Amino acid sequence: MRWINTKAHNSWLETEADRIFEFGRRAVIPTGFGWLSNTGKIREEMGTQLWITARMLHVYSLAALMGRPGAYELVEHGINALAGPLKDKIYGGWYATVSDSAVIDASKQGYQHCFVLLGAASAVMTGHPKAKTLLAEAIDIIEKYFWNEEEQMCLESWDEQFTKTEEYRGGNANMHAVEAFLIVYDVTKDKKWLDRALRITSVIIHHFAKNNHYRVNEHFDSNWQPIIDYNKEQPASHFRAYGGTPGHWIEWGRLILHLRETLISIGAEAPEWLLEDAEKLFAAGIRDAWSVDGAPGFVYSVDWDGKPVVRERIRWVVVEAIGTAYALYAVTSDKQYEEYYQRFWDYCRTYLMDYEGCSWWQELDANNEVSNKVWDGKQDIYHLMHCLIIPRLPLTPGLAPALAQGLLDHNMK
Repeated sequence: MRWINTKAHNSWLETEADRIFEFGRRAVIPTGFGWLSNTGKIREEMGTQLWITARMLHVYSLAALMGRPGAYELVEHGINALAGPLKDKIYGGWYATVSDSAVIDASKQGYQHCFVLLGAASAVMTGHPKAKTLLAEAIDIIEKYFWNEEEQMCLESWDEQFTKTEEYRGGNANMHAVEAFLIVYDVTKDKKWLDRALRITSVIIHHFAKNNHYRVNEHFDSNWQPIIDYNKEQPASHFRAYGGTPGHWIEWGRLILHLRETLISIGAEAPEWLLEDAEKLFAAGIRDAWSVDGAPGFVYSVDWDGKPVVRERIRWVVVEAIGTAYALYAVTSDKQYEEYYQRFWDYCRTYLMDYEGCSWWQELDANNEVSNKVWDGKQDIYHLMHCLIIPRLPLTPGLAPALAQGLLDHNMK
């Protein structure tokens, strides 16, 4: 039974993408894109968060490139939000959270700025006249404050004035830096972005994770030494969960394959370990997290022996697993990855897809019932677009550049 690259399956993905694109339109607010609740209403108490607005700019850039009426207007809305209420016009960069009338969190977060970089690069591919300026500004801030030339890695955060940086170093921010750097390379053709992506990957994955049974450590001190017990008392942290987050291991696998294919496409050296590490990261995620506690689904986090810590099933984890299973199948033609791809989709349809309400549930408990222990609401549609669009594209160039080149359904049979 074949699904990947077939007309029937891709047609289904297209239909579901339209449903999710329409759901995401509900997030539009004057200051950007808001945090949506489980019923699709704006959660005003959450303010306007930079990471959501930047990710939605990326998403609707994809929608515009896919010919969705009204999407270009949302690209403009996102750009205007990043040029207006979310932008720090005094010290530079972008605020973490704002409201209609005030700045709620003035800190400058690396994770969030990486999404500004991604959103801006994707918007450039739509041809929006303001997108190149936004990308230039984002690159400037990344260069000045977040890419650390001495460490050859990204810093985690700064205060409002960019005078004090955090001692903590984060694997999550660096992973999303790799994601953004790949698209920036596609847009600018400046190879330093690929070199930086490879450097980050070599440190976090090929050095630390490989020597830890491919359980990816995301918490480091300023000398890039792992902090093993970080957040042990708050294990369900949104962005800094204690222990290992298998969804990130699997997401890393896909990003590594994008990097590998891009290096190959330009005739650059692509280390052999890239494919090996991608496969082993996926295998580690299955080993430690997939249906390991008596019910189907991925547990959210595990300890350093691979035992479940937070057993909730978070939507983005299986969504990323779908994309990585596709990518591994595309590279290896190994049937096990297509089988996992189908198995993950069956799980999503059974438990996560909310046809009675809207979109997909963001979180289920250990019995696959709707919960909100970790995440309350259906924040945005960024991860969902990965499982709906990535399986219809080549692994290089990245999403927006590939769509701009007309490569959607490039291998359809």
